[in-house]
Amino acid sequence: MERSIAVRPASEGDRATIATMLARAFAEDPIFSFILPDPSARQHQLPRLFSLLTASDLKGGRGFLVEEGAAVTLWRAPGRAKVGLIEMLLNGPALIGALRGALPRALRVSGAVEHRFPAEPFHYLHIAGCDPAAQGRGLGGAAIRAGLAAVPPGMPCYLETGTESNLGLYQRFGFAVSEEWRVPNGPRLWSMRRAAA
Repeated sequence: MERSIAVRPASEGDRATIATMLARAFAEDPIFSFILPDPSARQHQLPRLFSLLTASDLKGGRGFLVEEGAAVTLWRAPGRAKVGLIEMLLNGPALIGALRGALPRALRVSGAVEHRFPAEPFHYLHIAGCDPAAQGRGLGGAAIRAGLAAVPPGMPCYLETGTESNLGLYQRFGFAVSEEWRVPNGPRLWSMRRAAA
């Protein structure tokens, strides 16, 4: 008999758990390796960065936590994919503290990502991560399914990934590559769109 996977909405109280796990999940990610090229700095700074990203995503949308933190997806609601100016200003000092000298590279990536957002309203799968120790058990897929189930009918979804091996996973959930592109002097990314159900 197949064991059920526990999935629940993420909350602000889960922020530290999510940030710590995502730092492990994205330790070798091409995008974050470009932003924070030094591995020891990346290990130290990613938890702080993901704590800020998690807080922002939960304000601008919702998250789904699997097995109490083994996997997570963070979604931004239509019209909330871009972080507003007021939020950026309020979080500026914390963001500078988390990124330090990597801030210009992070802004270059962020600007390139936002430039490719669809013109239509969409739900944005901003972050999907699974603890490396828990991969291969369907937990990441469960987190994606939970987010997709919460998308209202008639609303498309969008994501981008810098990891080519993730394309097949997202394609199984109905996403299709809409564009392959590169951050100027940086990593290659794939934009993916899932048509409205």
